[in-house]
Amino acid sequence: MKKLLSIATVLIAFISLSAMAVAVGEFKFEKETHDFGTIPFNKPASFEFAFTNVGDAPIIVSEVAPSCGCSVADFSKAPIKPGDSGKIKVTYNAATKGPFTKSFTVKSNTKTPVKTLTVKGNVE
Repeated sequence: MKKLLSIATVLIAFISLSAMAVAVGEFKFEKETHDFGTIPFNKPASFEFAFTNVGDAPIIVSEVAPSCGCSVADFSKAPIKPGDSGKIKVTYNAATKGPFTKSFTVKSNTKTPVKTLTVKGNVE
């Protein structure tokens, strides 16, 4: 009888923990790095990072922070439902000649709450 009670307790605990699994959104970016190649001096260059929500809950992007003041980011403030797509548009101002690599920190409610996107290239 004690053995049966122990097995029942373990089974109930397992079922309870499985039922408590939390739904969470998850990014799937087409690519996380973009190379602009060679771009002209003082002509801003933009790129849109496309992603799909492959998780079970809506994604809410709370912030996209550029690594310096020479870049800006624009993103949808609306939640991205499971299966839907979204975009994060980044712009580099190209005010300094030479090679560059800039990163953008994406903060969200996803399985990986902090993600980094990168752009690089060379300004002539």
